[in-house]
Amino acid sequence: MIWAKEETMSRKEIEKIQLTRLKETVNKVYNKVPLYRNKMDSAGVKPEDIKSLDDLKRLPFTTKQDMRDTYPFDMFTVPKGELARIHASSGTTGKPTVVGYTKKDLEMWAECVARLAVMGGAVKDDICQICFGYGMFTGALGLHYGLERIGAAIVPSSTGNTKKQIMFMQDFGTTLLVATPSYALRIAEVAVEMGINPKSLNLKVGLFGSELMTEAMRQEMHKMWGEQMLVTQNYGMSELIGPGVSGECEYLCGMHVNEDHFIPEVINPETGENVMPGEKGELVVTCITKEALPLIRYRTRDITRLMYEPCKCGRTTCRMENLSGRTDDMLKIRGVNVFPSQIEEVLLSMEDIGPHYEIIVNRENHSDILTIRVEISPDKMDDSYKRIEKLEKEVKSRLRTVLGLDAVIKLESPNTLQRFEGKAKRVTDLRKQL
Repeated sequence: MIWAKEETMSRKEIEKIQLTRLKETVNKVYNKVPLYRNKMDSAGVKPEDIKSLDDLKRLPFTTKQDMRDTYPFDMFTVPKGELARIHASSGTTGKPTVVGYTKKDLEMWAECVARLAVMGGAVKDDICQICFGYGMFTGALGLHYGLERIGAAIVPSSTGNTKKQIMFMQDFGTTLLVATPSYALRIAEVAVEMGINPKSLNLKVGLFGSELMTEAMRQEMHKMWGEQMLVTQNYGMSELIGPGVSGECEYLCGMHVNEDHFIPEVINPETGENVMPGEKGELVVTCITKEALPLIRYRTRDITRLMYEPCKCGRTTCRMENLSGRTDDMLKIRGVNVFPSQIEEVLLSMEDIGPHYEIIVNRENHSDILTIRVEISPDKMDDSYKRIEKLEKEVKSRLRTVLGLDAVIKLESPNTLQRFEGKAKRVTDLRKQL
């Protein structure tokens, strides 16, 4: 099912809408946001210089630091009296990034999420259990109103109290789960501990987001929840709107971008230059329909590539390849670039170890040490020391092949590592404390 006609427009129609809205947005921010006016003046570009979509690359980038520097409201293009809602990031590494919405923004947000929910398998008869934390985080309310828009029933269970989450699933007949991938696995794990087979529950669809989901993680989902579950992921971030930028359809061949609301680009993260079509780089997004907080060329730090050929589902919007990682998550270890997603792919491809892991980087004697803690599968706990030692060597060998460097492998007992109800924190870089 396709929710909106805008998802099937021709490339010419999409680009015509984008250009009209881009011109309006650039004119608005230039006249109403001092930061943008100063940036554009420094770059020698005026709103009237934007005559084609190719002129987008003449405009300066926006970064998270810009939003912190203008905290809380100096990037808004409407007065506070016109705001209908305010959200903010956690701000754990400095001032939080504050985002605001007018009533029209909230309508647009719900519409964008409705499209992604439908393409991800949601229908109006679904019972949708939302296991995102409600509050300043945009994920829960974003999915809530989008799913409500298509007519689905919402169970706003938030995070925590996992046994009660499972009780709701059983008693309410939950058919659709909204969660981070890591928490979805935790729910299945607790169900098993309670003597409940997760596959016996009524879940048909998983709409996952807020953290990167590798293909290996998707397969782990199927292993725990069953092959009948359509496991899709969707993409967004608070600065752009929250969830609603893009999402996967049932063909799982990339995330369709709501291009009539967002213009995606991919750049070389080091030079800032646009890469060739189809090449990987850092995703940059321009918001062209937001009233309160339109952003021009926002650097997401997420690594992907764009695909413009039409999809088998019938949608003609461009697709983002599933994320490879983030430029700010990349670890440089003994001169080698390492992404946590590479490690996850290796670990989850091995049947004898569980899906929970921790990456620790330290420095000893001026040399980087990469340590990976991972749990053994419960049915392997009775194996002999020699078999455990063999498994440890196999993990080390596979990681060396993929990463090009050696890691210290520590196999742990089941339920040893920390579990996460929200976004998983897999990496601890102790070098920053030295």
